[in-house]
Amino acid sequence: QLQLVESGGGLVQPGGSLRLSCASSGFTLDHYALGWFRQAPGKEREAVSCIGRSGGVTNYAESVKGRFTISRDNAKKAVYLQMNSLKPEDTAVYYCAAVRTDRADCAPSTNGYDYWGQGTQVTVSS
Repeated sequence: QLQLVESGGGLVQPGGSLRLSCASSGFTLDHYALGWFRQAPGKEREAVSCIGRSGGVTNYAESVKGRFTISRDNAKKAVYLQMNSLKPEDTAVYYCAAVRTDRADCAPSTNGYDYWGQGTQVTVSS
């Protein structure tokens, strides 16, 4: 069973930065596409970003383009989300997810991933 452990969430001021990390325990990630999702109170879970198994393909939600960057380090069995210029509307619980795949691309879809982390709270407020 693939287990994902998240860290890096917290409280930041608008305009600030935060880096989320998600690490796999045991299993390597070189055959998995990885994604970051978020869910704000009263809203549906939405895709934020995803990255293909080799890191050559990335996708971003329109609302975070130019501000967030997803990356991965297969040697460390980890995926990261660098969040800059944070806005109050970025406040949500952020989830890391993975799906095994033979494809190089990734799908920013909530129903396309089989393994999920526990979620980490990100709060952007002054």
